[in-house]
Amino acid sequence: MTGIPFDAWLRLAVRMGISPRDFWQLSLREWRMLTAPAGRAPLGRAELDALRARFPDAPHPNPPPVGEGGHPPS
Repeated sequence: MTGIPFDAWLRLAVRMGISPRDFWQLSLREWRMLTAPAGRAPLGRAELDALRARFPDAPHPNPPPVGEGGHPPS
């Protein structure tokens, strides 16, 4: 036995509406994402704008030269 509770995970997946076939196709990363406790929500537009205002991008002291099409010259 591996110590990984596949039987309990499969029962949980079925209760979540995931078919056994789909459960066995999930990667461990996908399963963890589906069953992880809800974390902090991503930033909303207002929060992002507030951060951008608080920490504006400063111009680079030595910007690289820009050639035709916005690419560095060769």
